[in-house]
Amino acid sequence: LSLQQDVIAGFLYAILILVVFHPVVDLIDNFNLTYKYAPLIIITLLAFHLLQVSGEAGEMTAVEKVEEQLAGLRIARRCEPSQEPTYLLDIHTSTAAQPGSGRFVAVSCSNESLRVYDRETLRFLREYRGHAGTLSGVRFAHTCDSVVFSACSQGTVECWDVRSGTRKPVQVFSGYPSNVFISFDVSCSDLIVCAGTEKVEKDTFLVFWDARGITDCASATKEPLGAYSESHNDDITKICFHPIEPNLLVSGSTDGLVNVFDINKDNEDDALISTCNSDSSVSSLGWSGEDYKQVYCMTHDEGFCWWDMARLDTEEPITLLHILDVRESVCAENHGLQYLVGGLYHEKAGKLFLVGGTSTGDIHLISCSTDGLSLVGTLCGGHSATIRSFCWSPTDESLLTGGEDAQLLLWKPGAVERSLTKKASLKISSSLQKRVRVHSTSLKSRKK
Repeated sequence: LSLQQDVIAGFLYAILILVVFHPVVDLIDNFNLTYKYAPLIIITLLAFHLLQVSGEAGEMTAVEKVEEQLAGLRIARRCEPSQEPTYLLDIHTSTAAQPGSGRFVAVSCSNESLRVYDRETLRFLREYRGHAGTLSGVRFAHTCDSVVFSACSQGTVECWDVRSGTRKPVQVFSGYPSNVFISFDVSCSDLIVCAGTEKVEKDTFLVFWDARGITDCASATKEPLGAYSESHNDDITKICFHPIEPNLLVSGSTDGLVNVFDINKDNEDDALISTCNSDSSVSSLGWSGEDYKQVYCMTHDEGFCWWDMARLDTEEPITLLHILDVRESVCAENHGLQYLVGGLYHEKAGKLFLVGGTSTGDIHLISCSTDGLSLVGTLCGGHSATIRSFCWSPTDESLLTGGEDAQLLLWKPGAVERSLTKKASLKISSSLQKRVRVHSTSLKSRKK
């Protein structure tokens, strides 16, 4: 409703209450003061109504403004094309050490290399090729903007200092024999590194290391602190530490389970807080909601699940939303929605958004609510092939995206591109094959 309609509705609302309760007031009012104070009653009720409406309108405006900004993202920069075209599998940005200082972007590529760029200009800075296998992710340290971690399939997590001249890792975290790492993350305090393994024979592990003093013992190798081995029975495809509580960790697997742990507990059984079932192979997951008490995940067959961990000790169901196939729930133009990439929680709006796309490079931004999913906007004209990775920056409301066309793009609200023209679609053979295992049977949760 417009403000004018709100004012009219408020007057009618106040008059209606006055008319309904007039007989009662008149019986009580021996001095016939009803008509004397009638204008005051109407003004009071009207003011209350307008305050209520303006509050609701303010909340709506905040969310709508964020959605408008997301829909208005435009290409600000493109990186220079590399000599060796490759898929961009994962992207992460450093946190500026101080206001005004430069930031870095790290990209893991399908040719087993790790590339570093300048965050604002996307100028290529350096490349690391010391990995002995396929990379399974990249993460900057939270407390040091020059330290970046990468995990590889040969059972190691390596730590690099992008400000140093050396091309060798400053720290190597080694796993147990036969470990094949396909996921990893670093706690928000930078004290713990955790990696998830591929299933080998009957074993699947979450391996933990102490990450303290990583820059004090260059090229040293650290052995694991320990491992969890009972909570998943298939490949652990995704790991994500809590954004503000370093002891909380969520993991997802091709067994369909999403587990939440408190790693401060003495053993794995006590550490397992909750097990949720996605009914399919987990491809991506994360934290959302106020104080990040919600967990969401996406599956390899484009399903979506959303749970509220704050309801664990209540009678309320923890499932906020469960959609078996998002492609059938979201109406999108430009060849529709073909896949999901991941999610981002917008703190200012207090809202969760999903990022999806098409094989021709269009990017769909999707709003999540307990009532369902809705399309916010589509970013076109950037990529020419499937999107593999993205990274959201809340500080300047910008989005970095990478895909199978080997392009790294920086999107900002209302930006005007000042870079190279769009490249043609590249047919690149990736060394990384997407693991897709759709389970026909439903796995029961061990806990609520």
